[in-house]
Amino acid sequence: MTKTVLIAAALALALAGCGDSNKAAADKAAAATKEAADKAAAATKEAADKAAAATKEAADKAAAATKEAADKAADSMKAAAPAATPAPAAPADAAKK
Repeated sequence: MTKTVLIAAALALALAGCGDSNKAAADKAAAATKEAADKAAAATKEAADKAAAATKEAADKAAAATKEAADKAADSMKAAAPAATPAPAAPADAAKK
């Protein structure tokens, strides 16, 4: 696309140098150059917008997966921990012996 813009610009400059007899052709070439540049800019913006949206979506999915993994790890640790039960009190007689 950039090559097309440069060719159109070179053509416009060449025609502009030919004098008033080719002014209409030069104007037409300049308009074509502007149109090509506008299309290139629009295509670039669209590609950048799509890339930004894809990046945000990937980041959101990664954050959700990380949270889910952390939640599962916490649940596993809770399940693996023994239930906190108080130890039976030693009888007073056994402690004296």
